[in-house]
Amino acid sequence: MDSFAELGKPLNVLITGASSGIGRALADEFKARGHRVHVTARKPSDLAALAAAGFAAFELEVTDADSVGNLAQRIADEGIELDMLINNAGFGAMGPLLDISPQTLQRQFDVNVFALLAITQALVPAMVARRRGRIVNISSVSGVLPTPFAGAYCASKAAVNALSDSLRMELAPFGIDVITVQPGGIRSNFGDTASEHIALRAGSLYAPMQKAIAERATLSQAEATPADEFARHMVDAVLADTPGPVVRIGEKSALMPWLKKWLPEPLRDRILSKRFNLSQLG
Repeated sequence: MDSFAELGKPLNVLITGASSGIGRALADEFKARGHRVHVTARKPSDLAALAAAGFAAFELEVTDADSVGNLAQRIADEGIELDMLINNAGFGAMGPLLDISPQTLQRQFDVNVFALLAITQALVPAMVARRRGRIVNISSVSGVLPTPFAGAYCASKAAVNALSDSLRMELAPFGIDVITVQPGGIRSNFGDTASEHIALRAGSLYAPMQKAIAERATLSQAEATPADEFARHMVDAVLADTPGPVVRIGEKSALMPWLKKWLPEPLRDRILSKRFNLSQLG
């Protein structure tokens, strides 16, 4: 079987959640390298902007089964043979776990976890039929080292990491690579979006921590790696002839897994508790 680098023709790449941030930076980078880039978004205005920029834009609500099915059917009807699926769509729900509503937790997993698997299930069979393809799941180092006030988000990304590990082994016999990308801090609108999803109940035990919770929502944007720089490195990694199973890029993308691996849990807890001012409570 030819390697990815030896195809001698543009690849068909599908990126979910490509209207802004990491998704848009990846779309621009793949397009600049001459590949055929297919992107998804929810809003008509975003779809129009993506189409105007030269991308094949598809409407997709990732949590809607009919929408996912319609996407798979359109790709099949248009004769698009996908070489790579990049599951990028996601968001971060922030706040103390005692204040996270069941609805917010469900939405966090619906978007970041269940939708990722549903899209993979819908699109990968065609790759399997050709014995060729790559799935790239955008996770986070937050799924490796959980932090206070981001428990729902960290748990969803830990689930993505576990699903990706299992998928990698299950799909290898069919010629499908599965790559987990665990970014650190990447400059994007993640912080703004996360700030819109902060859970803090009236009378919360954590009311004195409101400032620290807000800072956690925007923490990834401190000294963040530019999205276009991240995209260049990530595209290099996922197009490699023999890609690594896990790719870490961006601010603190190496530090957080290192802390998880080498520091005893009590010490890690003390460091993170101090970082987020939890000593103020109690």
